[in-house]
Amino acid sequence: MNDKQIVNEINRLAEEEHRLEEAHVGEGLTTEESEKLRTIEVSLDQCWDLLRQRRARRNAGQDPDEAAARPAPVVEHYQQ
Repeated sequence: MNDKQIVNEINRLAEEEHRLEEAHVGEGLTTEESEKLRTIEVSLDQCWDLLRQRRARRNAGQDPDEAAARPAPVVEHYQQ
């Protein structure tokens, strides 16, 4: 994936996340919807991480295409 494709995926996932959240304002999500939301959140974290890796590699004079998506347990345990 190139940077533009990653940004497009981030936008798609963010829109899906907002639609799901807005559809249930004042109501709780079903178990299935909660799982879907969690999957979206993890995917967003992975996309952002990949985009940051690519930008860092480019800024360091390295090939951004050598960046790779990291597994969910890795990106989910980053300190904010």
